[in-house]
Amino acid sequence: MGRRCREPGAEPWQSTRSPAATVKPRAPVFGGMALGDVGVFHRFARLYDRAMYAADPETLTAGLDLAERPVERLLDVGGGTGRASRALDTPRPVVVDAARGMLREAQGHGLETVQGDAATLPVVDESVDAVVVVDALHHMADVDGVVAAARRALRPGGALVIREFDPTTLRGRGLVAAEHLVGFDSRFLAADALADRVAAGGFRASVPDRGFGYTVAGVKPADEEGDGATGDRVPDGPSNQ
Repeated sequence: MGRRCREPGAEPWQSTRSPAATVKPRAPVFGGMALGDVGVFHRFARLYDRAMYAADPETLTAGLDLAERPVERLLDVGGGTGRASRALDTPRPVVVDAARGMLREAQGHGLETVQGDAATLPVVDESVDAVVVVDALHHMADVDGVVAAARRALRPGGALVIREFDPTTLRGRGLVAAEHLVGFDSRFLAADALADRVAAGGFRASVPDRGFGYTVAGVKPADEEGDGATGDRVPDGPSNQ
């Protein structure tokens, strides 16, 4: 089933503008992102949009279209200033990030925000239809925790879409060196390695496109029973070398 979007109803997350009663209370432990990286993004949030390119909606839509339910609520995890949220055709995406400065910039773009950890998402179980993590997972120390948190937050049939950079490519090796040079504690995964982690986390995982920038998509099975189901790898999409 392809995705479609409409205005969501009651929110399952805590917005910094209007806290919701449906939020699951959690301690502010930032296990998902290295604390040093959080500080850098907080301090340089005002310059972030000037230095970064716009997110590509086509690569994200290719993953979101794999969802087996309508995408009515979307979390932009590690979303920073909301680059992905602004690129996607969704009515009210919510940006989740650990860096308060980045969230202030996202609010300046008219987006709803939640300060929180990607590995413990402060949302109610099975309350969203899609989770996107765009150009951010390499800053998150607990990849398996991020995948597990997304699975918990997603409704059956919902999609996790991760946009990352491949460290085995020539440009990828350059990016790894550059990020470490400026002091980031970045940890990059190749496409197949990340897809295997997503599948191990209980998703049907695929790689819709490959290249220096690649996309891994995971669909939470709509017909699963019980907890802890192990997902599968499905055939990949076209190469983007």
